[in-house]
Amino acid sequence: MTAIVELSHVSKVYVSARDGARVEALADIDFAIRRGEFLTIVGPSGCGKSTLLSLVAGFNVPTSGEVLFQGRTVTGPGPDRGVMFQDYALFPWRTVAGNVEFGPVARGVDKEAARERVRTLIEMVGLRGFEQRYPHELSGGMRQRCALARMLANDPAMWLMDEPLAAVDLQTRIILQEELLRLWGDDGASDAERPTVVFVTHGIDEAVLLADRVLVLGRRPGRIKQVVDVRLPRPRAALRNTPEVARLTAQVWDLIHDEAAQAITEESR
Repeated sequence: MTAIVELSHVSKVYVSARDGARVEALADIDFAIRRGEFLTIVGPSGCGKSTLLSLVAGFNVPTSGEVLFQGRTVTGPGPDRGVMFQDYALFPWRTVAGNVEFGPVARGVDKEAARERVRTLIEMVGLRGFEQRYPHELSGGMRQRCALARMLANDPAMWLMDEPLAAVDLQTRIILQEELLRLWGDDGASDAERPTVVFVTHGIDEAVLLADRVLVLGRRPGRIKQVVDVRLPRPRAALRNTPEVARLTAQVWDLIHDEAAQAITEESR
């Protein structure tokens, strides 16, 4: 597979505006994300997972190194890279349909074409009948379905997802994992047909179940500790409780266990 994103010796240092204190979030990340793959990112708390995602999204710029998307330097956000967050980030004053149509309308898409796109996506994510509801009238799982539809409305080549399922209960999380895989093309779509997904999670089992590769970061400053290939057949939903998934989950957990414990100890001081 060809690369859609290339991170060349990327480091990121945050400097406090208050006292000038420096925090090195990422150090020397040298990595290529393949077109059409499902990449998950795991690591100890504070290791720079979200920072890495924000650099690819264009919300932030590296202190050193370069981030390329489709061969061009990333200088800011764009509709070709859809972003989905843990906290939904829906517009509370807009209905479900209003949230989903926001991107296409802002880009100047023909209104009728935008409305048809909204209808299709709302159907795809299972929210038909809730088009005129507001976010506060929805359950957590429904809000995440709405956020997913809003991200998909721009038909992005890349989905950047920062712990999007962390705020929902376990049953809803399992259902949304399966829905996410279905929408991505887990049931047999080719790499050329699938979008590229970068999915940050604290859930090791989730990372393994979803991914083609798991990128494991070490504790701050985040460096690539290992990349684990998940050579399991697709579709994945039926493999959730298999020994193969359990073995890979244990392998990834072994890579981060000690550093995760150290990170928790440091946070509690």
